[in-house]
Order: sequence, then structure tokens, then C-alpha cells
Amino acid sequence: MSVAKVIELNSSSTLGIEDAVKTGLAKCAESVKDIQGAWVNDIKVVTDAAGNVQEWRVNLKVTFVVK
Repeated sequence: MSVAKVIELNSSSTLGIEDAVKTGLAKCAESVKDIQGAWVNDIKVVTDAAGNVQEWRVNLKVTFVVK
């Protein structure tokens, strides 16, 4: 029987949503082992006064197996 745990984290990128997700998972993987997957729970953008996207932010729920 396996036991899984879910943690929540936020990540950002100036390049886009996919880069924000990859960056967040890579940083998480430095200290969490056996990551099984992630849900993108929320997406937010930071804009300048003209409405141009300056930064993408994602809220991730990361699942990993507890040993």
C-alpha cells in the first residue's frame, strides 16, 4: 500500500505558464522525492499599466509518495 501527500506551492515566470510550472516542479524536486504529478490549481498574471503581461504565476498542488 502506498501513501501519497499533496503540498501546495507557488511559482512564477516571465516566460509563460509552462515555464512557471517547470520552474516550480524543479525547485520542489530539490527537496521532495518521488513526485508523481501536479495540478495547476490557479493561474494569475501581473500586468503593467498598459495591460501587458509582465509575469505569469501558478499555484500548484504537487503529489508525492511518502516512504
